[in-house]
Amino acid sequence: MDNMQDRQDQRCQAHERIHGHDHDHHHEGIWGRRLQKIQDHPHVHSHNSCGCGHEHSHEHGHDACGCEHDHEHSHDSCGCGHDHHHHHHEGDPGRERLELILGAALFGAALLLHFVILREERYSWPCLLMLVGAYLLLGHQVLATSLKNIAAGEIFDENFLMSIATLGAFAIGEYPEAVGVMLFFRLGEMFEEKAVANSRRKILEAVNLRAETVTLAEGSIIPAGEARPGQRILVSPGDRIPLDGTIEEGESYLDMSALNGEPVPCRVGPGDSLLAGSVNLRGLLTLRVEKPLSESMTSRILRSVEEAQEQKPKIEHFITRFARVYTPIVVGLALFTALAMPLIRGEEFLPWIYTAISFLVMSCPCALVVSVPLAFFCGIGTASGRGILFKGGAALEALARAKGAIFDKTGTLTRGEFELSALDCAAGHEENELLALAAACEKNSRHPIGQSIVRAAKERGLTLPPAEEVTEYSGRGIGARVKGESLWLGSRAFLQEQQISVPFPELTVGSEVCVARGDQCAGRLIISDSLKEDAWEALERLKAQGLIPAMLTGDRAESAEKIAAELGITQLRSALLPHEKLKAMQELRETLGPCLFVGDGLNDAPVLAGADVGAAMGSGADAALEAADLVFMNSHMQAVPEAVGLARRSLGVARQNVIVALAIKIAVMILGLSGIYSNMWLAVFADTGVLVLCILNALRLLRRSRV
Repeated sequence: MDNMQDRQDQRCQAHERIHGHDHDHHHEGIWGRRLQKIQDHPHVHSHNSCGCGHEHSHEHGHDACGCEHDHEHSHDSCGCGHDHHHHHHEGDPGRERLELILGAALFGAALLLHFVILREERYSWPCLLMLVGAYLLLGHQVLATSLKNIAAGEIFDENFLMSIATLGAFAIGEYPEAVGVMLFFRLGEMFEEKAVANSRRKILEAVNLRAETVTLAEGSIIPAGEARPGQRILVSPGDRIPLDGTIEEGESYLDMSALNGEPVPCRVGPGDSLLAGSVNLRGLLTLRVEKPLSESMTSRILRSVEEAQEQKPKIEHFITRFARVYTPIVVGLALFTALAMPLIRGEEFLPWIYTAISFLVMSCPCALVVSVPLAFFCGIGTASGRGILFKGGAALEALARAKGAIFDKTGTLTRGEFELSALDCAAGHEENELLALAAACEKNSRHPIGQSIVRAAKERGLTLPPAEEVTEYSGRGIGARVKGESLWLGSRAFLQEQQISVPFPELTVGSEVCVARGDQCAGRLIISDSLKEDAWEALERLKAQGLIPAMLTGDRAESAEKIAAELGITQLRSALLPHEKLKAMQELRETLGPCLFVGDGLNDAPVLAGADVGAAMGSGADAALEAADLVFMNSHMQAVPEAVGLARRSLGVARQNVIVALAIKIAVMILGLSGIYSNMWLAVFADTGVLVLCILNALRLLRRSRV
């Protein structure tokens, strides 16, 4: 019990070192200050790894305001300088809900009293008091924010438009319309906040992948950021893997669904490499740390999330430019309608003032400003739940426009792992005997080909004879003695150096490992890389989506042509160096159009950076992951067409929102300005109603993810 208490105290001390009195500690380094932009509410991390029984809840730099809003991520794209959430800075969710409920109740009571009970032509004082009270409950933050923005020189924002419109409605006696505008404005905001919270939920799950403490093999507990490569750490059943590393002791099953969306647990044992963020389901594991926290897989995810907030797609830049011109023009037209139109047409001012007020309400650009980035954010959130990590809306939009799909071969279309594909035996020798002799020589080899031979022997259940006097000739082969007999294992050229002839024709595909007993060749093992199971089906889906597949590889022509023929790829370039790959990709882009390139190796980094959109397999080299625009965490080929489909749906939803919002607003504006039909409730629909429609349309992307 004392030891248990000591462990608990150590965990608590480690947490104090992390959280202490400076709650911003968590946002340093890889987290970055930009990560706060996606944390739209203070949230509690349940540090399960602590085990001390205490709840280490804390807030992340929101000045204890308690609100559920994003304090930094402003929608400057509206051109008005307005943050679509910032008029709530002073409130908290509970108080805002109470204000909304009380305001709606007072509004309903006033309408009931006036139209049903009293049935008077003019509003009585009790009705007016209830309407004013409802208006102030619902709109006091809008009015206050409008005044603050005017003082700061930011006049043309939606707070200003809503304030002028509703106060004008009060001035001309349209009290229900004024309160109704504020009520539906607040309801629209509620929909927006719920939508943003839902769409961010999937991405924010990545935050909880990052362990905060690690248990060293000797039992002490330290912050994860202090662990260094080479240290040995313990991972208990139920804990997350805190850092990228290699198993030294223990066997277990891992839940990697948080990283790659794959629900089936993966069996692991000594020698297997593990990624931070996966969950240890069964046995105790001893892990040798390979990378510090700042370079772990979870940190790369968080870096990508940060980058996703900074990269805007072209369609969003269009909305930015459009809204900056649109809002001042709207205010000018409203003034012209209220002051000039009555003089031009020789009519009374009051109806035209009402039209101008309605015009201000309907012209708010909220639907455009919110719904377009929300569509991309929903797409990114959905993709992250499927193990597809987009580094921003620009990458998603570029993928949606791609016409060609170019692939590296090894590790992308193929497994990138050598395996025994065939054995050729000389007269008087059997396959199992030949394989057992070869595996005995390669038993302690760290070369991928040697390991594939040992693995094949184990899969066949062969007993390996002891090998003595094992000598490795770097890059050529191995010499040993097995049962008193000399054994040579290696390339054709290596055996020829030993004056041993090889009676088999040279291979055009795959690698051969020749085996000789004494001075006679006993046979050869053919080692090759195999296609991923889903490669063919994935390429067929891409073709159905209208993308033309191509392959660029550094492998020799014979091997590349074999793989290309199996997959039906006609565009092929082989034996390429890294700079030649980049040039070949640029040539293909001229004929195919905008291209997606998918790779995983260090030599793919230049091509990934130079492509219209570069995609890296999550199992690939760090340089490839950093250079890519998106990462497939599960390394499955099916993720490629899935990402293309999701990108196209997201861009389609964004375009739909733009078209619907503009069409409805323009139609209602024409009706109002022409004098055909002007009504405040129609204006409310053109503003808040269209906003809600666009938000619901964007949320379809999230619903698809749960199917």
